[in-house]
Amino acid sequence: MSNQTVSPGALLAGRYRIAELLAEIDGARVWRAVDEVLSRAVVVDVLPVGDPRTNLLFDAARRAAAAADPRFLRVLDCDMHDGVTYCVREWAGGRPLERMLSSGPLTGQQAGWLAREVSEALENLHRTGLAHGSISPATVVVTDAGAIKVVGLATEAALRSTGPGSPEHDVRALGELLYASLTGRWPGPAPAWGLQPAPVEHGRLLSPRQVRAGVPRSLDDISDRLLSNPPRHHAPPITSAAGLSAALSGVVGSSHEPPSQMDETVAIARQNGSVDDATQIVPPTPPPALDPTPPAYQSNGQEHSAYSTAAETRPVRRQAPPPPNGNGHRRRPDEPKPKGSWGGRILILLAVLALLSVIAMAQFLLKGAMNSDQGTDDAGGDKTAPQTSTTPSATGGPAKIVGAKSFDPPPGDGQEHPEDVGNTYDGKPSTTWTTMSYRNKPNLGGLKDGVGIVYDLGAPTTVSKVAVALRGDGTSLQVMVPKDDTSKSPTTTSGWTAVATEEEQPEGTATLTLSKPTETRYVMVWLTELPKESGSKYRGEISEVTIQK
Repeated sequence: MSNQTVSPGALLAGRYRIAELLAEIDGARVWRAVDEVLSRAVVVDVLPVGDPRTNLLFDAARRAAAAADPRFLRVLDCDMHDGVTYCVREWAGGRPLERMLSSGPLTGQQAGWLAREVSEALENLHRTGLAHGSISPATVVVTDAGAIKVVGLATEAALRSTGPGSPEHDVRALGELLYASLTGRWPGPAPAWGLQPAPVEHGRLLSPRQVRAGVPRSLDDISDRLLSNPPRHHAPPITSAAGLSAALSGVVGSSHEPPSQMDETVAIARQNGSVDDATQIVPPTPPPALDPTPPAYQSNGQEHSAYSTAAETRPVRRQAPPPPNGNGHRRRPDEPKPKGSWGGRILILLAVLALLSVIAMAQFLLKGAMNSDQGTDDAGGDKTAPQTSTTPSATGGPAKIVGAKSFDPPPGDGQEHPEDVGNTYDGKPSTTWTTMSYRNKPNLGGLKDGVGIVYDLGAPTTVSKVAVALRGDGTSLQVMVPKDDTSKSPTTTSGWTAVATEEEQPEGTATLTLSKPTETRYVMVWLTELPKESGSKYRGEISEVTIQK
C-alpha cells in the first residue's frame, strides 16, 4: 500500500475505513476515516513510503499522547502498515476558526473567550515543557457542542517540518489568532488562512481598534502586548500563556461556557476594571452563541449564523445615571416642567379606552356578519368546513421554510456538513452549505447516488418550482418529494421520487419547475453530480434555496 493507494473506501491496517480527504501537507495526506472496531469517526495522517518525516511523526505522537488537557484532541494510534506511516487522532465535529473567519470577524466577547480557552490549554501544556508548535486558525475548532478543541498537538508541526516549536512561539501564534478574530485580517506581510494582511503604518502593525471599529479597548491592549515590540504606551509585553489567560479572564471572565450575551461579559469586565469608563461595546442586536448545537431540523429564526458573520459592534458613550430623589428622577435646570395633572391624564386614558372598545365591538359585529354570509349558500346549506393544521397553504409566492436537515443515507455516514444547512435559507448569499469532497468523478466519486437537503415547510403546501443558487459549474440536481405520505420525511432514498431534474447547471441560480404543482410538506434538493473544485476533487455548494408555491 502507498500513500496514493490510500483513497476513499480503502481499509487501512484492517481497521480504518478511509472516507474523505481533508488536507494535503507537503505530500502528506490528512483523511477523515471510520474506526470500524470502535465505530467512531477519526482523523488519519498518512505519510508516503520512505518519507523522511516518519520518525518526526512517531516522536510527535508520543509527545502528544502525554497531554492531559481535554481541549487537545488525543492521538489514538500511530504505526506503519505496508510501508505507509499513519497517525490516528480524535475527530471533533464542528468548524475550524479558519472557516468561521471567512464569514467575518468575531465579536470582542467571542474572540476573547476563544483565545482564553486556547491559552489555558497551552498554559497546562507548557508547564510540562511541551509546545504545540503550529497554532493557527486551522488548528482551533469550535465543536458542535460549543467547546474549543485544539487539533494537531505536535503532529501538525511534524507534518509541516517546522520543528517542535516552543512556548514562546505558541504565545506569538495566540496573538495572531486573537488579532485575526477581532479584525478579520492576518497580522503578517502576506495573506494567510484565507485572510488579507493587516494594514501597517510606518512599519508598525495597526492595532485592532484602528482596523475595525468597536473592538474593546481592553482586548486591543492585550493584542498589542502580544504582537508589538515594544507595546504601545510602555505597557509590559505578554510573553506566556499563563499571563495571557489571566489578562483575558479579566475581560471575559473565567467561565468555560460559550458566550451568548455581550452584556454579561461587559458587566464582568467592568467589575474587574478591565473596560475603560468611556467606551463599552454594545451590539445592535444580541450576538449569537459561538456554537449552538444544531437540532435535527434547524429553525430559520435560530439558524446557526453564530458561525457566519459576527454581529457588528459599535462604541457608545456610557452616561452616568441621574442622581435619585424622591421621584427617582432629578429634573435638569433646562428641562421644561411637566404640564397637566394626574386627573387630566386619567380622563384622557378613559377616553382612549372607550374609543378602543367601540372599535373592537364594531370589528366583532362585522366579522360575525361576514361569517354568516359565507357559511350558507342559496339553498341554506352549511358550507363551513373545520380548519386543521393539515390545510394546504395558499398558493403564490415563496413558501416559508421552518427547518432543514442534510440527507446522506447509507452508504453515506451523515457527515455532509449538517451544521451548515441553515445557511441555505438564511437570506444571506454569502453563507453556504457544501458537500464533502470527492475524488476522480463528479458523481460523488461513484461512492453513492447523491446527497441533499430536506426542507420542512411546516404544513402541506402546493409547490410549483424550486430555485437553487449554486456555486461552481456542472452541478446536476433534482427536486424530490416523498413518494407515498407527503406529510412524513422518508429516511431512505427509495422513499423519495423526483419531480424535477436539471443536468450540469452552471454557477448561478438553477430553477427547477415541477411538471405539475405538488402538495407536500417536505421538499428535498438532491445533488447527483458535483462541480470540480481543484485537481481531481469535486464538491457541491449551495448558497440559497427558495421554494415557490
